[in-house]
Amino acid sequence: MLDPHLLRNDLESVIAALSRRGYKLDTEFITELEAKRKQLQIATQELQHERNTRSKEIGKIKAQGGDIQLLLDDVATLGNRLKAHESVPDGQTQDDNAEIRRWGDLPEFDFESKDHVDLGESLGLLDFESAARIASSRFVVMSGAIAQLHRALIQFMLDIHTREHGYIEVNVPYLVNATSMQGTGQLPKFKNDLFGVLHGEIFDYVYSFAYKLNKDGTAPTDVNVLLEEEMNEMFLIPTAEVPVTNLVREQIVEAGKLPLKYVCHSPCFRSEAGSYGKDTRGMIRQHQFEKVELVQLVRPETSYAALEELTGHAEVILKRLNLPYRVVALCGGDLGFSAAKTYDLEVWLPGQQKYREISSCSNFEAFQARRMMGRWRNPDTGKPELLHTLNGSGLAVGRTLIAIMENFQDKEGRVHIPEALHRYMGNISVIE
Repeated sequence: MLDPHLLRNDLESVIAALSRRGYKLDTEFITELEAKRKQLQIATQELQHERNTRSKEIGKIKAQGGDIQLLLDDVATLGNRLKAHESVPDGQTQDDNAEIRRWGDLPEFDFESKDHVDLGESLGLLDFESAARIASSRFVVMSGAIAQLHRALIQFMLDIHTREHGYIEVNVPYLVNATSMQGTGQLPKFKNDLFGVLHGEIFDYVYSFAYKLNKDGTAPTDVNVLLEEEMNEMFLIPTAEVPVTNLVREQIVEAGKLPLKYVCHSPCFRSEAGSYGKDTRGMIRQHQFEKVELVQLVRPETSYAALEELTGHAEVILKRLNLPYRVVALCGGDLGFSAAKTYDLEVWLPGQQKYREISSCSNFEAFQARRMMGRWRNPDTGKPELLHTLNGSGLAVGRTLIAIMENFQDKEGRVHIPEALHRYMGNISVIE
């Protein structure tokens, strides 16, 4: 077994030694894990230091006969946040994630069930061939009752989250600047997974020089200058998390306005650069899909309670649709780049005979807020402090559509619509 201190402090020597023995070390993976470890370690140490400081203050104020109840409450909150850090399962891959709970009964069919691709094509309402012709692979054309069901799901989710869960609906730009992408952690790490956009004038310049590269393969100087100095690069959003969370970028929110709870329906665009060969069949992993996103911006001491609340809000949608699912806590090695703790909601898909992610609910603590300078004013000190940010899908619309098609199919190839959606579908109960 390799000494972890050696990996952290002298990685190049380890690489050289292993290469002599025919082993190739995944340095990028190790570097990423080390970054996550440092992030969690720093956050934990900050919480421990804060708890110790408050505990000392309690002793001094108590000796002077002062009121210590507020400080006692703070220490209890800090203890809860430390427990939340400790509740992230140990492990390196998704195989080490911990199942927290399950809900719902798995469907039993007395016929050979179909996946959403075969169902949709036999109904004549999902068309992957036309989508590939007008765009590329990993797109779909929905029509008729399936398109209507997709739209109904969006309205159903928005209604539940605004009317019952207290979220404010927002409609945001689908194109954002690089600063917004950096603020929520998509840049620079995940640039290859994004779709960048060139406006017409810049595109003309790039196109005109496409066949006039220098002999060494570099672009002419004037093109480089144009791209670096004149181009205001924009990106199609990979999730509404980006524009919605950036609403507090470089802002100071007054304490009385917290928590801020936003819900947003938007298309999402992802190049899926790192997923070649994965989930190429159907609608599981597409370049364009839609989500209803939940975002909360909260005081630090409430962020882990907010994570449980937000996750529960996403679960309500699955329960109202009677879709079987499970909740999984991601282990340290499977956590996203920015997240301190994440729950994945995984819905049962009969077509694959397994649970698949339909929502990922995360607490980013102050990671995004620090990048964005998103702050709140602490009334106790009068000073600005970093917010904690959270988000989760409530839900991914396309995958919810898939789950309904596959879980509520019958032997005639029809799809039965959950009762909660009947009024959104003009009282249609079956797609046939």
